[in-house]
Amino acid sequence: MKNEVSEGEKKVNNRYPEIDEVIAYIHEHLDEALPLSHLAHQAAYSPYHFSRIFKEKTGLSPHQYVSSLKLQRAKSLLLHTNLTVRDISMEIDQQSLGTFTTRFTKRVGMTPMQFRKSSIEVNKHLQYLKKHKDWSQQLIIGNQRNKVTGTIAAEVPLHGVILIGLFTKPIPEGLPQYGTLLSSLGNFSFTDVRPGIYYLMATAVYWEMKANEILVPQKTLRAIAEKPIKVGSEMVIPQQHLTLRGPRLNDPPILISLPLLIKNFLNRTNSNI
Repeated sequence: MKNEVSEGEKKVNNRYPEIDEVIAYIHEHLDEALPLSHLAHQAAYSPYHFSRIFKEKTGLSPHQYVSSLKLQRAKSLLLHTNLTVRDISMEIDQQSLGTFTTRFTKRVGMTPMQFRKSSIEVNKHLQYLKKHKDWSQQLIIGNQRNKVTGTIAAEVPLHGVILIGLFTKPIPEGLPQYGTLLSSLGNFSFTDVRPGIYYLMATAVYWEMKANEILVPQKTLRAIAEKPIKVGSEMVIPQQHLTLRGPRLNDPPILISLPLLIKNFLNRTNSNI
């Protein structure tokens, strides 16, 4: 497998440079109200046309993209400030504390207070992973129905753990419908996948990363399948190929708590944590 960006991905990434400019604007003005009409004006498009091409470029609507970045900012504020949860909800323009807590919990996998306290467990989980021996997957040969299989490579040397999953949305938020950890590059597989549309995504955690870098993963390697994966009861699913690469400005943030995924994996494999 070549560690290159596919022609289709290059085409999408190179189109609509004005959308890249709006994305940069969003990052720089995240503390402001960013209504659709304002963002569309920045790109000199109608709101309808802007929404359509923005979703083509990022996989998300402008509203979904902005709200995801604001939630990522909330994660950072929880870790790096002493602001109350209520104050943080106000910082990201979420007026209702209850609504903020509900959305945060659904998309990150734990409550804001649990997330704030989770940094003390990150290193412990990584140490258990280093000691865990039998957790590499083998490619399953044979009947490929209801199985999603493939290979994963990386553009740079990788010394750590790969987290890979099938999500129902084109953004890594909430627990994946199917997820696992890989100890090395190579083959992966998911079996008995229920019929539906899935987005295959992966990221990687280096052993030497600090807790905050893992809890708010802005610089981790990542990969997403070029097209959604359709799974049906009588369908043969094409072999998938992913290449981990560095983050890009238009990548959606990784909202799900990576330590939570690691902890769930260790629980499934009967490790004592």
